[in-house]
Formats: sequence, structure tokens, C-alpha cells
Amino acid sequence: MKEGKTATGKNKGPYGVSSDKKGHAGHDGKEKKRSRKKGSHNGSGRPLGVIRRSEENLPGFDGRNEHDFTPRYQTMEELEDREELILDLLKDPNYEPLRKKEIALILNVPKEDRNALAEVLDHLYVQHKVEINRRGRYTVQSRTVLTGVFCGNARGFGFVTVEGREEDVFISNDHVGSAMHGDTVEIMILKEDVSAGRAEGAVIRVIEHANDRVVGLYEKHKTNGFVIPDNTKLGKDIFIPAGRDLGAVKGHKVVVRITDFGNGHKSPEGEIIEILGHLDDPGVDILSIVEAYNLPQKFPEEVERDLLRIPDHVTQEEAEEPGRLDLRDLPTVTIDGDGTKDFDDAVTLEKTESGWRLGVHIADVTHYVTEHSPLDQEALRRGTSVYLVDRVIPMLPHQLSNGICSLNEGEDRLTLSCIMDIGPRGAIHSHRITESVIRVDRRMTYRKVNRVIMDHDPETMKEYQGYTDLLEEMFKVSKRLRSRRHARGSVDFEFPESEIRLDENGKPVEILAAVRGEAERVIEDFMLAANETVAKDFHDRKLPFLYRIHEDPDPEKVKKLASFGANFGVVLHTKDGKITPKLLQEFLEKSAGKPEAPLLEIISLRSMQQAKYAPQNLGHFGLAAPYYCHFTSPIRRYPDLQIHRIIRETLRGGMSPKRIAHYDTILPNVAVQTSSTERRADEAERETDKLKKVQYMERYIGEELDGTISSVTGWGFYVQLPNTCEGLVHIAELTDDYYIFDEQHYELVGRMTGKKFRIGQPIRVFVTGCDRFMRTVDFIPANKSWE
Repeated sequence: MKEGKTATGKNKGPYGVSSDKKGHAGHDGKEKKRSRKKGSHNGSGRPLGVIRRSEENLPGFDGRNEHDFTPRYQTMEELEDREELILDLLKDPNYEPLRKKEIALILNVPKEDRNALAEVLDHLYVQHKVEINRRGRYTVQSRTVLTGVFCGNARGFGFVTVEGREEDVFISNDHVGSAMHGDTVEIMILKEDVSAGRAEGAVIRVIEHANDRVVGLYEKHKTNGFVIPDNTKLGKDIFIPAGRDLGAVKGHKVVVRITDFGNGHKSPEGEIIEILGHLDDPGVDILSIVEAYNLPQKFPEEVERDLLRIPDHVTQEEAEEPGRLDLRDLPTVTIDGDGTKDFDDAVTLEKTESGWRLGVHIADVTHYVTEHSPLDQEALRRGTSVYLVDRVIPMLPHQLSNGICSLNEGEDRLTLSCIMDIGPRGAIHSHRITESVIRVDRRMTYRKVNRVIMDHDPETMKEYQGYTDLLEEMFKVSKRLRSRRHARGSVDFEFPESEIRLDENGKPVEILAAVRGEAERVIEDFMLAANETVAKDFHDRKLPFLYRIHEDPDPEKVKKLASFGANFGVVLHTKDGKITPKLLQEFLEKSAGKPEAPLLEIISLRSMQQAKYAPQNLGHFGLAAPYYCHFTSPIRRYPDLQIHRIIRETLRGGMSPKRIAHYDTILPNVAVQTSSTERRADEAERETDKLKKVQYMERYIGEELDGTISSVTGWGFYVQLPNTCEGLVHIAELTDDYYIFDEQHYELVGRMTGKKFRIGQPIRVFVTGCDRFMRTVDFIPANKSWE
């Protein structure tokens, strides 16, 4: 067969389309029938067919993605052949940008087949292989294409975080397309200022949607309705067609499943799958956050069945099994919060000739939660317990977390113990990690232990008679451990936490800054010592393990921090352009007591990387620890449970090459999963706190309060009150001058008066409003006599 002929002998143009008016494009020149039924769908859930662009729309980018265009070709080979032909033309050195009709003429495409050409060009466009200029002319894509995570804004625009780029890429409203907050997207860089590190882009494809379920407020509009998402970063209301509202009425908080993510010109569409209750019903506000973060509440039936095999007490056979050390005769205490119900750590302390022997005893959860069991799989899925202001969503069922695994007073309990011999200066000279059985003699609280070791309160000392000397010794050892940690460069950021008290209907009645006393520090110091000791032991064994890592700060952020400190005369020394924990500690200590100290502490914290879990030991920068893990909370954290399983298997001699290979395989996924669920829990906890703080501040609208500037931005500054509640003074409220944001010094400066607002500055504010939906509090400066 001669080139340029079809199987039937008809002439064929260079585009590969038959010039026989009776046929359509095809490998054999015959008409190919399309077996498309009305209403049939492709894999994306949209009706098959081609969504065309008008000629005047071609030069602009309208944010559609690849699902908006379905080529009419029956095989990918056909489509790829046509694409390759067009790309060869556009890449030709002699090619000049042409419009669609001109390309058709060059490729000798007959009029009746130009729709097929248009489809191929559209497909190339949404795959960002070609671009279209403002005159509608096609060229090979020359703009940078990147992949990242989209972070939305309530006003419709957003930013994309791209790994390896210091600054996020700005995405304007017109270029968001179907992307929603949290989506993994491909973007095309439209404009970039390299010197300033800023870039603007457009979403060209959503790789993975992060939100298939959304929680929000239902609003009825005639026969249809829409859901306003609680998460304002989603930036789009969800349209609910008639008949898909599950009977919801205006004011209901609902869960909606998104069925169509829309595009730049069409709103997302969905159906209501659950009604949580009316927005004013008690508990619905927190329940909405629980659902929004997809926090699992009820345990599956298979987990409930798995619980039936677990006893409610420690048997004599379990307590006396070979290799398990009996420590039931040692004076053993737990020290926790007043409301704690799950006790996963207990401590013992003995005086020795060379110092002290500290025992940190942790609930042996893996004795009951076996690998691959329904309990284990559900615990991994949850990753962590979530502590919300009015409830706890546990990682393990209460029968375990508050029962057989909880180190309750007077009960025999199976544990894993880290027993450390500590010298007079706080150095750990030797240690032993072993399976054990303990019996807690006294359940103590932070509040009362503080009264003993800090206040020497006679009444509390009488209550804890027989244990006061033990507590004093613990306090002494704690200070030795802390001093040694500080000497090596541990950085301790002290930011106030909130204590929110609710009434029986879930309304906040009091919010206080939580006081952290010496009792809390004692337990923290003991747990840190155990975590470091266990991590070093298993690093030295060269066995698979899960570490808690905190990597060194990014060098560019270190440079900015050093430059920022220099503005205030505080020098940050570096070694070969890098910073060590000790150098950062010295930097912060130099600023202590100065007005700019709070600002430098916040900027230092922002320069840090986020701690996470990893199977590789990379050290912990913040603690200045070369080895660190989470060993002490297996009831509420899966990483602790995971390493307990490795420890038990090692102690029992079961770490064979096969098991080593097994852990090498699973630990990377465990690290990713648990780091992710930890971030989810942190975000949910912050959101519930913010919500209750807004509700609490409603009673102060119209009143004046004293606070401290906690953050300064280009749109105003935030003020934190002594009770930890925070609100915004918008720049528009500063009417005595025109204020400019000084990024180098993190302050607002009046152009005419030179008046400054900076972090750490005390200020009196007037409460003007609270927005439960946006979870914001609005302030204005109380003293406006200058107006």
C-alpha cells in the first residue's frame, strides 16, 4: 500500500484524516460508529461528549481540567497519533504561531473533520502540552508546570505549596478552577518575580481531591438549596439539587457528599448524607468539627468482637511469664491531670550509692493489641487519640484505654519498663529495657503534687504522707535531667495553653491560661529521658525502628532570622551557614528581658521545621537530642504502640531476618499515616478551642480589655488577652495615620507620626464583634482620642 492511501484506497491528508466525505477519521478509513447511549458516563462521572470552547474564549484560561474534555477517538493510540502529528508541527523550527483554522489548512484537514482536530487541540491544552496566546494562536507549552497542595481562602483565591519552593504560588480567583482547599494540583506558572521570590499561577489539573465530604450550614432556596461549608478555606458553596437534601431545613448542620466538583464557572454539587442537628442544638458545634475532620467516632463491629477475647484483669500466669520482671513491691505512683482516666505511665525512684534509679513504666498495650488484629488496624487508622474541649475520641476502645491497659491504682498491670541509673549530675550511666508487671500504689494529680513540692502545703503533705520524700527526690532528679538537657542546647518555647471550662450545655463559662507547674515538668523530664534512652538503645542495635525527628531549620530561614535579630542588635552565630540548638538557645537568651524578646521567640519558632515520625534517625533539633522516639503513650499514640511491638519482639528473641524485612517494609507507611493523623488531631483541637473562645468573648462585646500584640501582618495586628483569647485589630481601624507593614521588623509604622505597633507591645482594646462562622473576634484600639 502506498503512503497517503487508506485501506479502501481513498486519499488521506497529512493529518491522517480520510478525505472521503462519507467517512470519519479512522485507521482503516471506514466510518467508526460510537456506541454511546444517552446519559452514559465516563470514569469521571460526567456525561460523555465534548464541551466546546467558543473562539473568543480560546485565548483565556478558564480553569477547566482534563475531565471537561472527552475526545471522540475510540482508542488512545488514535488520539496519541494525532497529538504527535500536531506537536511535530508546533515544534518545527520554522513554525510560526497559528490559529486553529490555519493549523487545519497546513495539515490538510477537511472541514467536516475539523471538530476532531479541535478535540485534539483541546486535549493537548488541558494536558498543558500546548498554550494559546491572546490572539488564539497555538504554541508548544513553554511555561513551568509544578505539582503541589492548594490552600484556599474564604475570598476565593488561594496559594499552592510546592515542595522545594520557599514561597507559595498565588492563584487568583479566575485561575482556581475546580480546586478546593487541600487538593493536590498541577499548576502552570503565569508570572514570576525571581528576585522577590513571588509567583502567580493557574490550576490546570486537580490530581487528587481532598474533600469528598463537607460539613456546613444548609440554606434553602425555593426547590433547591446550598451548603455553606464550615471550613471557609473551601471558598465555595455546595449546590444541593431538589430531592437530595435528606429533608434538611434552613439552619441544619449537615454532611454533604460532593458529586461534582464543578469548575471555574460552575459551583460544586452534592447530596446531603447526614443531618447533625440544628446549629443551636447543644454539642452540634463540636460534632460539626468532628465530622469536618472525618474523625472516626464509633468503633467498627469487628473491633467490638475483637474486644471479647481480652480479659479484664491480669492473670497470675501472665504476671509470672518468663522474662517479665516483677516490680510490684516498688513504691509506684502515677501523676496526671485531675480529669485523666487513661493512665499509660507510672514512675518509681530509688536512691542508690551513685545517684538514683529511675523507673518509667509504660502500659504493655501490645500484649493485648496484636499485629494485624481488628484493634490494631483501627488504631493505625486513627493514629492518635483526639482531645477536644468537650470530649475525647480515643485511639483504643475504653475497655482497653480506661480498663486493662490503664495503670489504675491498686491493680496489677503488665508494662514495658525503662529503668535508668542516673548520676548526681543527671547523666544516665546505664539502663535496662524489660517487660514487667507493676502495681500502682497511689494515683496523684499535678495540682496536688505542685502543692507539695512548690508550696509545701501542710494539708496536701498530710494527704500524701509517706510519699512526700519520694516527690522531693523526684523534683531533685528532674532538675538535674533538665539542667543537663539545657547544657547541650535544648530549646524550650513557653507559650500559654488554654483551659476552657464548659457548662452542661457545652457553653464556655470560663477560659484561663493553663498554669504549668513543677509537677508537670517532673513527669515531662522523666518521659523525655525514657524516650531518648529507648531511641538510642534501638539505634545502636541497628534494628528497624520508628523515630520522632525534628530536622534542622532551613538555611534560608536561618539567614532571615539572623538578619532579623541583627536589626535589634541580637547576633545569631552560625557554623558554616548552619545553626545548632545551642547557638539558637544562646540567641534567645541574649534577647531575654528585652522588648523584642517575644517577637524573636515567635520568629525563631517559625524558622523551625515540623516534627514528624520517620524510620530513619535524624535527631531532634528542638531537644538537641541525637536520638529520640515516642515510647511513653501507647494508649493514645500509635507510634508508641508500634515500637512497643518491636521492643517486645526483640526482647523475646523474635527479630529474625524475615521480621526485620517486614518492619523495613511497613514502617515508612506507618510514619506517614501517623504524622498525618497527628496533624489532623492538632487542627481539630485548635478549631474547637477557637470556636469556644469566640462564643466566650461574645459576652465582652462593648467592653474594654487589656492585652498584648501577638502577631503583626499587612492587614492589621492580633491582640492576645491574658486568658489566651485572641482578636484582630484591622488596619482600617487605625485612622490616625496611614500605616505601612514593615516586613523586616514585623511592625506597622505610621507614615506621618512614626507610631509603631509591634509584637509584645501592651495595648488596651475595645471588643466590637464576634463571628462564630468565621471563628474570629474583632477589636479596635480603646484609646482613640487622637481621632
